[in-house]
Amino acid sequence: MSLIKLNNQSISAVSALPSGIDTGKIGQVVETRLTATRSTTSTSYGAISGFEASITPSATSSKILVFANVTIASSNHGHIKFSRDNGSSFVGNGVASGSRDGVNFYAYHQAGNTARVDSTMFLDTPNTASEVTYKGYWRANSGPQTIYLNRTRNDTDAMYGARGVSSITLIEVLA
Repeated sequence: MSLIKLNNQSISAVSALPSGIDTGKIGQVVETRLTATRSTTSTSYGAISGFEASITPSATSSKILVFANVTIASSNHGHIKFSRDNGSSFVGNGVASGSRDGVNFYAYHQAGNTARVDSTMFLDTPNTASEVTYKGYWRANSGPQTIYLNRTRNDTDAMYGARGVSSITLIEVLA
C-alpha cells in the first residue's frame, strides 16, 4: 500500500493546508431556543412569535450560516420560511413554481400524538455590518387547518404526548 503525500510530505508531517486554500474563520455564534408551543390557522404568512435570532456581522463581507430545527405537527399542510428583513423577502428557501410555494419546511398531516423534527441550513450574504434578524414565518395551506410548533396535534398530557424544542443558530463566517 502506498502512502499518499501532500506537497511531497508524509501526512504526519503536514502542519497546515497548502497556500491558496481558504478555510474561513468563525466570527461569532448566536442561538435562540424556543420551547413554548405555538399554533396558527392563518393562510397568510405571519411571524412565529419568539422564533428569531439576531446577529451583528463584524464586516459587510461576512456571511451568515443559518441552522434551524423545528418540531412541527399539523392537521394538514403548512409552510415555514425564514426572513432577514421582517417578512418582505425570504432567504434560504426553495424556488416557487406556479402555485407551488418555495419553503424551508413543509408540514404535513401526522397522527394526533406525533410530531417531527425538521432541519434546514443555508449560507446567507446580508452585505451589512448592522444587526440582522432571522425570523421564522409560517402559514397553513387553506382553512380550516392548524400548524403546531413544539407540540403534537392532540397535545395529550401523557408520555406519548411529549413536547419539543425549536432553534435557530447563526454563525458568522468571516471573509
